Amino acid sequence: MSGAEVRRRLGRLIAPLAIAGLACVHATAGEPKSLALMDFELIDEMRSFSTEQARREVDRRLVLITTELVKELEGRGMYRVLDRAPAAQLIERLKASHELRACNGCEIDIGKALGAERIALCWVQKVSDLILNINVEVRSVATGETLYVKSVDIRGNTDETWLRGVRRLVENIQERNHHLR
Repeated sequence: MSGAEVRRRLGRLIAPLAIAGLACVHATAGEPKSLALMDFELIDEMRSFSTEQARREVDRRLVLITTELVKELEGRGMYRVLDRAPAAQLIERLKASHELRACNGCEIDIGKALGAERIALCWVQKVSDLILNINVEVRSVATGETLYVKSVDIRGNTDETWLRGVRRLVENIQERNHHLR
């Protein structure tokens, strides 16, 4: 068998495999899942001992990192983050009675109201001004199943440390392809 004939036979074997591989890549690179992303909540046992200015700073940072999380998830094409305005009244009513991360499944109602495939509950646990952790739990709206929970510890209570923490959290999710679940 000549070299040209071997190459031709190999080409006939490899071509279908290459096409199948491209089809798999295309199937996984489809439209990102829709995500109802809730604002970051705060767990801080010492909040009542903080100054009013310190409480305002933390509240501002919660908004800052919620915005950053949306930007990172959409910018990387990981999720299509939905506008929460259509469910604003429902969200406010539920938040008035309990924190969303501990509402025993009420977040699924929010996800359904928004037509989301996934819902993300987000919170910061402030252990001290030096030690904090940023957490995200993503659930399937269809089943209520927790798909993943990610957390990152940060040291320091500044805008930059909080933003860096959110970016690292998103990197961890993307590196492990959790967003594809």
